[in-house]
Amino acid sequence: MHAWMKRIALLWLLGLLSACGYNEFQSRDEAVKAAWGEVVNQYQRRADLIPNLVNTVKGYASHERETLEAVTRARAAATSIQVTPETLNNPEAFKRFQQAQGELSSALSRLLAVSENYPNLKADASFRDLQSQLEGTENRITVARQRYIQSVREYNILARSFPTNLTAMAMHYEVKPSFTVDNEKAISNAPAVNFGK
Repeated sequence: MHAWMKRIALLWLLGLLSACGYNEFQSRDEAVKAAWGEVVNQYQRRADLIPNLVNTVKGYASHERETLEAVTRARAAATSIQVTPETLNNPEAFKRFQQAQGELSSALSRLLAVSENYPNLKADASFRDLQSQLEGTENRITVARQRYIQSVREYNILARSFPTNLTAMAMHYEVKPSFTVDNEKAISNAPAVNFGK
């Protein structure tokens, strides 16, 4: 074999390896995992605020038992779901996680709406602080979700585009689930926080 043919074969092989996208898959997969970790952290932060919020509301509005219990149940359901990086590769587990978080968002919105009926509760410094922390957490959840959605989008484009889709098929790199439109509507509406001036 002539030296120039060896060079062409070597260049072709290098081109093939760079076009296969293996390393890019690794990079994108790590970016998705990191973004997912931040989403989970922010949801956990929200879950950690809820017991104090419920107890504060209970002190002023104990006869709103049904609303308080709904929040407590929704929190228990959301935190009972085991979330691992493998959740990203299991559309059903991902959907269950989304649904539980959406139900918790809805229950929190109802709780904060109920608080509007109690001027003493709205004036309580502890309650206002918890509302402020919850609002900040909801904003961080939104940002973390947006970053996750962008990371998944980039990964999925790589998995579906030619020629890297061949690597995806050969290496079993499945398309990753993202947040659904229905769930996006429920979660993108952060609970209203009104400090009642």
